[in-house]
Amino acid sequence: MKFKRFKYRFLFQLVLFFIFAITYTSLSAIQVNVKDSNGNNLDLVMVTIKAEKPQVPPRDDHGYPPEGLTFFITPEVTMFTNPNGKVDIPFPYAPQVTIRLRKIGYKDINVRPYSNVSSVSFRMEKVTDLNYLVGQYPSNSWVAALEFGEDKELRKTYLEQCGFCHQQGSFFMRRAFSEGDWEEIINRMMGYGARPHGKAKKKLPGILSNAYVDLLKHPERVKPGRTWGKELYGAVIREWPMGDSFSQMHDLLFHKKTGLVYVGDNIQDRLWEINPNTGKTVVYKVPKLPEDELGGLLPGRLRSFQKHETYVGLHSLAESPVDGNIFITPSLQRRITEFDPVSKKFKNHLFKDGLYPHTIRIDREDRVWFTLALSNQVGMFNRKDQSFHTYDLPARTKKESFSLWISGFIIKLMNWGFPMHLLPVDERVSGMPLPYGIDIAPNGTVWFTRLHADTIGKIDPKNDSFQLIPTPFQGPRRLRVDRDNNVWISVFPEGSIAKYTPDDGKFKLYPLPTAVDGVETPYSLNVDRKSNLVWVTGTSSDNLMAMDIKTETWKVYPMSRKVTFTRDIEFSPDGKVYSSNGAFPSWHIEDGQPTLMEVTQAK
Repeated sequence: MKFKRFKYRFLFQLVLFFIFAITYTSLSAIQVNVKDSNGNNLDLVMVTIKAEKPQVPPRDDHGYPPEGLTFFITPEVTMFTNPNGKVDIPFPYAPQVTIRLRKIGYKDINVRPYSNVSSVSFRMEKVTDLNYLVGQYPSNSWVAALEFGEDKELRKTYLEQCGFCHQQGSFFMRRAFSEGDWEEIINRMMGYGARPHGKAKKKLPGILSNAYVDLLKHPERVKPGRTWGKELYGAVIREWPMGDSFSQMHDLLFHKKTGLVYVGDNIQDRLWEINPNTGKTVVYKVPKLPEDELGGLLPGRLRSFQKHETYVGLHSLAESPVDGNIFITPSLQRRITEFDPVSKKFKNHLFKDGLYPHTIRIDREDRVWFTLALSNQVGMFNRKDQSFHTYDLPARTKKESFSLWISGFIIKLMNWGFPMHLLPVDERVSGMPLPYGIDIAPNGTVWFTRLHADTIGKIDPKNDSFQLIPTPFQGPRRLRVDRDNNVWISVFPEGSIAKYTPDDGKFKLYPLPTAVDGVETPYSLNVDRKSNLVWVTGTSSDNLMAMDIKTETWKVYPMSRKVTFTRDIEFSPDGKVYSSNGAFPSWHIEDGQPTLMEVTQAK
């Protein structure tokens, strides 16, 4: 009865929503004027508008919207003041709103309620307390200030392995933890999958304990991040809250056939479908098989996590260019899952060889390509004959070959509760080369990375040949290919992206504009082939950024929440940019709320 009442209430709200949108879209703009305490205009103030009473759907017994229920998410809107300290923000989504003003070096202002047609003025007070000021700085500012001594390679290992799933240097890390505290933290993270080498594991607890205590005594050593730029005038950032502080909104997909956006909750096995034009949303649970265990094939990994429904581990998504069906990597099972966005039905395609299907892409021949991260393979599912083909990648050493051979036994040890931090790990994680990112070039070549092996590779589907190419940098994570068949790679622990030109076999590094002393962790990137822009996730600086491939100039877009850990980027045909906050755990996010984010650049 409760859902039936909600259905009628939902239909009534739907009618009201469209009446409200049609009537007030052109009228409902909030006019904001911001000055400093001396009366001077303040430009580039981040102004975020939220509904005072956003729409809230009913919840199931796990705390999420019931499967298949249609509901609306009220977006949040962020814009920036112009040189005159003014900005007009259209907000047709609710009659009463809250307003937050943020600018580094000034105290936040949070006020409520205001009408969505208000004209309001504010004065922002400068921050005079140094500890308060450096507390506003992004996570990478703090990591850059940590004293690692002369061992720069150790800092890269720390960024690569300890920043794998969440930011280092965030609010939660800025504490006077003891060496024993840090040792306990690192051991727990190794249980989740981090693989710092033996020397790093011994050194890091003492280094981090001393370095953070030192920074808390000397906050002047923490330097600010990049100053916000003029590209923000007229830019619009919208966000839709999804899931909760126990979700992990990992990857996403802009579905070209329907214009819907799909976001995968990796920890709760839920696929969120949203229409960004209306906020209309439906949640689907990725089905599990009767024999699937909680935690999937790695049930020991999340045993200590407070709340999860991880049976399959929804990870990456890709759209078929033929029929628009969506293919998903359930990372904790040996299968590829297909979702029909019309019938809303799921279908599983099981395989026997390989472990941890990771990133997924589909070529023009409708072949589904994916990396198998823990078995050192690339997989391909041929939709025409429903067959799988696996490409076994070479091990780096005999030791690695043996480690891969016994990987199934090691996983059993982990599932039985064996403390993973007791297993030896060398400097480049022998036994886990970790095939990771993958993409299809316009000419049909399949490109992939191996994060721990410091290599990229390519497969020629015409003859099934492949080639591995060493990278002159550490930690190639995800990659994409531009319209000229050049390969763009996120250099995760080195604060850069790289371009590989197949014609001459050369790499070129591009330091990221958000890096502080080389510290930034670009988890992923994507190339908008239409506009010839490469977009990058500023995973430790709370930014998304774009480089014009022709001019090599950058634009940077700060997100509204501190600790915005972005893992993937998608585009709409009209150039809107989408990402999601996939911090694990999500309670690290400033308000504990993951979101889908949309960036519209100024015209």
